Amino acid sequence: MNSKESNLEQLYDYLNDEEDARTCKAIDDKACKETPKNYFLLLVSNMLTSLGDTLSNPKTVLTWVMSYVNAPVMLISFIVPIRESGSMLPQLFIAHYIRQKPVRKYVWVLGSVLQFIAIAGIGFVALSFEGSAAGWLIIVCLVAFSLARGLCSIAFKDVLGKTIPKQKRGKLKGYTASVSGILVLAAGLFILYKSKENVGIEFYSYLIFFASALWLIAALIYANIKEFPGETEGGKNGFKEALSRLSLLKEDKQFRNFVITRSLLLCSALTAPFYVLLAQRYVGKEAYLLGLFIIANGVASIISAPVWGKMADKSSKKVMTYSAILTASLGLLIVGIIQFIPAWRDEVWLYPVAFFILGIAHQGVRLGRKTYIVDMAEGNRRTDYVAVSNTLIGFILLITGGISALAALISVEGIIAILSGLGILGAIKSATLPNVE
Repeated sequence: MNSKESNLEQLYDYLNDEEDARTCKAIDDKACKETPKNYFLLLVSNMLTSLGDTLSNPKTVLTWVMSYVNAPVMLISFIVPIRESGSMLPQLFIAHYIRQKPVRKYVWVLGSVLQFIAIAGIGFVALSFEGSAAGWLIIVCLVAFSLARGLCSIAFKDVLGKTIPKQKRGKLKGYTASVSGILVLAAGLFILYKSKENVGIEFYSYLIFFASALWLIAALIYANIKEFPGETEGGKNGFKEALSRLSLLKEDKQFRNFVITRSLLLCSALTAPFYVLLAQRYVGKEAYLLGLFIIANGVASIISAPVWGKMADKSSKKVMTYSAILTASLGLLIVGIIQFIPAWRDEVWLYPVAFFILGIAHQGVRLGRKTYIVDMAEGNRRTDYVAVSNTLIGFILLITGGISALAALISVEGIIAILSGLGILGAIKSATLPNVE
């Protein structure tokens, strides 16, 4: 063992509180020997893709860029639904084929390379096109990105389970989130710094090019993971399995009500781009404002996730209710300010503060619904719940994106008001759910 490997093992043992013999639950001895190296390869690769996600986030950066190149608001309404549903729906079709492969890290590598190409394509479009043409081409690139993301999502869970022991996986995600959060804040501060210059579309395009390169670097790092061949049997066609279990919606009232609640709570994700559009309309398109949005979203996630998490362990339905009320109240407040207090709508502080509060609410929605469905059932029943709900939510996202696009023909404020109304319904519906803790 060379000194580099020894230092890596020491750092791994320190981060995971390993004092004596290393424990490797749920993985074999061969994989156990490679754990320290694999641990940090996974950490760095996911840290890079998390930063890439931030620098090409549909809620902030892509909304900003599409508005900057004068893409129609109707198309901007679709970017969050496409980003979310596009990575969810294809998993049902491709999981069967991926599980036939004894080594799956290369599926993740392929997905990461395809995401690099798709995001780089968005940067090229922003640099070269304007108006509807730019909007449609960015949508095409985003569809490709989301489909590739589905590959990574499936492969990551399998590779993680084969290379990292139980009771170490949560810490790995925690460290990844912490380091990524610091990098996100650094990115926001960098954009604030650059805003002192008179930046144009070239700056935003290069920012997206940089984001795309992070997926390519991550793919090169991930390819070095030492993954031993695993099982290839038992893979079922996820789409057929999900369809066959749609009867759960009819038979299981609690699950049906949860799916309805989760659908209504999509308002927290779908509202975000329209806050950015309001800021651009009433304050301007200066780069510092984008930096403030990125920082606000990053800080909201860092400070609120632990609080919502503790609350969810006591009552996840209350977390969903409170966060839905927060989302709806904020939306109606912003619409009221714009309509009735014109002096405030031109204030720079209003929109980053609103985005920060929305970020807190969205974290509550995410943690609340994830905890609820995990606690609602066990074993195969839980797997069925997840498969069916993810399938339905993927389709519902596209439908709600279409509704938002139609509402865009009225006004941005009108969209926020409609989505806030859904949030109120979501709060009422979640309050009626039974406790599952």
